[in-house]
Amino acid sequence: MFLGFFATLRAAGVPVSVREFLTFLEGIRAGLAIYDIDAFYHFARAALVKDERHIDRFDRAFAQAFRGLEGLTVDDILNALDLPEDWLRKLAEKHLTEEEKAEVEALGRFDKLMETLRERLAEQKGRHQGGSKWIGTAGTSPFGAYGYNPEGVRIGQDESRHQRATKVWDRREFRDLDDGVELGTRSIKIALRRLRQWARDGAADELDLDGTIRATADRGWLDVRTRPERRNAVKVLLLLDVGGSMDPHVKVVEELFSAARSEFRHLEHAYFHNCLYEFVWRDNARRWSERTATLDLMNTYGPDWRCVIVGDAAMSPYEIAVPGGANEHWNEETGEVWLRRAAERWPRILWINPLPERQWAYTQSVGMMQQIVGAERMVPMTLDGLDRGMRLLMGRA
Repeated sequence: MFLGFFATLRAAGVPVSVREFLTFLEGIRAGLAIYDIDAFYHFARAALVKDERHIDRFDRAFAQAFRGLEGLTVDDILNALDLPEDWLRKLAEKHLTEEEKAEVEALGRFDKLMETLRERLAEQKGRHQGGSKWIGTAGTSPFGAYGYNPEGVRIGQDESRHQRATKVWDRREFRDLDDGVELGTRSIKIALRRLRQWARDGAADELDLDGTIRATADRGWLDVRTRPERRNAVKVLLLLDVGGSMDPHVKVVEELFSAARSEFRHLEHAYFHNCLYEFVWRDNARRWSERTATLDLMNTYGPDWRCVIVGDAAMSPYEIAVPGGANEHWNEETGEVWLRRAAERWPRILWINPLPERQWAYTQSVGMMQQIVGAERMVPMTLDGLDRGMRLLMGRA
C-alpha cells in the first residue's frame, strides 16, 4: 500500500532510495508507528529524508499521498477505503471525545461510517450541497466538505475548517527549508555552517576529555587537562548594498546579517550603494561624514578573508562602466575597476543576489556583474544558492 507513497516522494524531488524505503517498511512491520498519525509522519520523515532541505518537499508529498479522499474520483475513493480499517478505526477512536463517540454511535460506529460512505457513493448521482445525508458541501453529513460533522470523512476540501475530519493527513512543516525558496535566519545559519575551518585559540578553558583520560591513566590519579575552545577560524568581509532597489529586500538581508554574525567569529562589514566605488561606510546614519576608503579596506583585510557581496546588481549600466556614472557622487574610476580590484584582492569572492535567479537575464547590469566576478560566483539568496556559494568559498565547487 506504500508503493504509491514512494513514487509520490520521488516525483516530488525527494531523493529516496530503495534501501531507505525498505527500512521504512521494516519499521512499519515492526509496529513502530501504526495507529498514531503524528508518530507515523515523524517516523516516515526520519526514515526517508536525509537532508532537511527536502523536508518541505516531503511534507507536500506526504499530504498528497495521505490527504484522505480529497481530489479523488468515486472509484479512487472506494479503492482508498481498502486501507487497513483497524488502522483507520483506532486513529478515529484516539481523537474522539466521549461526546463525539456518543454521536458516532448513532450512525453505527466507525465501521458503519465507512460502510455508509460506500453505499452513498454508489447511490448518489451528481453534486449535492447542504443537508445531512448525501456527500456534498455545506451540510452536516459525515461525508463531504465545508460542513460540520464531529466524525466525518473530508472529500474535496482544500484545507481543514473544524479540524474534526478523521482522515486528514496534510501537515506542512519547515516550509522555509525548501532549497528553492527565500530564507529565514535559522535556515541561513544551516547554509552558512558549510563555511567552517576549525581552529583552537584563546584561553585553555575547555575540558579536554580524551587528554584527561590519557593523563589520568598514565599518572594513576585524576589529572584534569584543558584546551582552547575550538572556533570557526574563517574570516568574512561582508559588503552590503543598501538603498534604492534593495529596499524590498531589507528583511531577508537583515536575516542574513544576523545569521552571519552568530556563525562567524571573524566578521567585518561595510555598506555601499549599487556598485563598489572608492569609499564604503559602516554606519548608514553617517554615510557622508564617516567614510572608509575602499583601498584602506583592501589593505586592512588580506586575501585570506572571504569577501561576500550582497546586492541585487540592478542599476544603470553606466554606474558600472562609465566614470561619473554613480548616481550619488562623481566617481573618477568606474565601478568595474573597483570590482575587479576587489576580485583580485579577495580571490574567494561571492556575490549573493536576493533577486530570483529567473529574473537575472532581464537585467543588463546583472550580466555585467557576473562577467566581472565570474558567473558561477553570483548565487541566489536561497538555501541551494547559499549552499553552492559556501562550497565555492571553501574551494569545493
